[in-house]
Amino acid sequence: MATALKIAIVDDEQDMRQSISQWLALSGYDTETFANAEDALRGIGNDYPGIVVSDIRMPGMDGMQFLKRLMSQDSSLPVIMITGHGDVPMAVEAMRVGAFDFLEKPFNPDRMTELAKKATVSRRLTLNNRALRRELSDGSALMSKLIGSSPVMERLREDILDLGQADGHVLIDGETGTGKTLVAHALHAVGPRAGKKFVMVNCAAFDEASLGARLFDPVEEGDTLPMVEEARGGTLVLEDIEALSSTLQARLLQMINDQGTPAETRIIAICNTHEEGKTCEDLIRADLYYRLAAMKITIPPLRTRGEDILSLFNRYAEQFGEEYGSEAPEVSAQEAAQLLQAPWPGNVRQLINVAERAVLQNRRGSGSIASLLMADNDEIGPVMTTEGKPLKEYVEAFERMLIDNTMRRHKGSIASVMDELCLPRRTLNEKMAKYGLHRSDYL
Repeated sequence: MATALKIAIVDDEQDMRQSISQWLALSGYDTETFANAEDALRGIGNDYPGIVVSDIRMPGMDGMQFLKRLMSQDSSLPVIMITGHGDVPMAVEAMRVGAFDFLEKPFNPDRMTELAKKATVSRRLTLNNRALRRELSDGSALMSKLIGSSPVMERLREDILDLGQADGHVLIDGETGTGKTLVAHALHAVGPRAGKKFVMVNCAAFDEASLGARLFDPVEEGDTLPMVEEARGGTLVLEDIEALSSTLQARLLQMINDQGTPAETRIIAICNTHEEGKTCEDLIRADLYYRLAAMKITIPPLRTRGEDILSLFNRYAEQFGEEYGSEAPEVSAQEAAQLLQAPWPGNVRQLINVAERAVLQNRRGSGSIASLLMADNDEIGPVMTTEGKPLKEYVEAFERMLIDNTMRRHKGSIASVMDELCLPRRTLNEKMAKYGLHRSDYL
């Protein structure tokens, strides 16, 4: 499970520090307190596993100076500023510099919790992306992360390797939870820009003014670089690009046009269509869309990936089993069919959640995979898809999963697998060859 993030509370008033700390601790957060900005800077590094809550008026280094120092070392660190009455202009300036948000005294504790939740979600995404970037820095983890042997996944990997070597802008399209961010990292990692800057911003996370400032605004002395400058020579990833206002879309198009060809900074735009019936082309102005979509990758939804569904479920169930010290659940033929037929509106992200819950259920000795899918049904609609598949596909997917699981359990012992599955050696060899299973993978 994910490690809990910290909240650093910086305030020269002891009562205020303790009050905020106690409230956030009651809300489930791990807090640490600092009496001044200087002490806080010694404890908050570049990859600080959490967020910062700071008073804006403090003796010595004040909140604004502290904020600028934090932004200079980690511009993605969420900092919530606490202001007194009459300090709103200063708070607005703090937002321009890079603050996540601000609270005016006296503030509602529930509002503090709400902001802390939003900020920690943003921070976890940033830290996960950084970890993934390090993991993919040389492209070596690409194949292991993009799991699946279905034809659509084979084509996706080929597209990534081909477009990664190109220099044009890319539009990544796909349903929520399909792995669009992973593909963006992979495109950067396998191309000639791999050793250069990789900058990512979620366009839906900020209002128009804040996003415009973060992306484009000129730099003043002591401020951090806008993201288009920070990414110069490398890759700039714009998540949820459809959330850009028409004004910011125009500014982005102008920036792309000013670069000329080849582009100094490569843009990878990630489009997530939330509105039913709307496509990326509907949501992005035409001239910008065609500049970005000259190279386009559409990530396949999980429900179209056939036997990959069972392979993914097994892989994540094993990982969670190791994490929780429990056996991964055995998947029955009926449950395999239900996994294959589920609509998976949340795609791989949803499947990972189901695999984790299945392991926890198995550890308690209760429940079933079918019950988890039924529970999801209450939230996400019908379990069964309307897209029928030939019975042969379900049988083959289950057969592959069964052989794969048995090989893993017996650590590649052919004799033990033959005995458990009551298969002659020749038949087992033929089936393993058919499903792309190799004994060396289990030793």
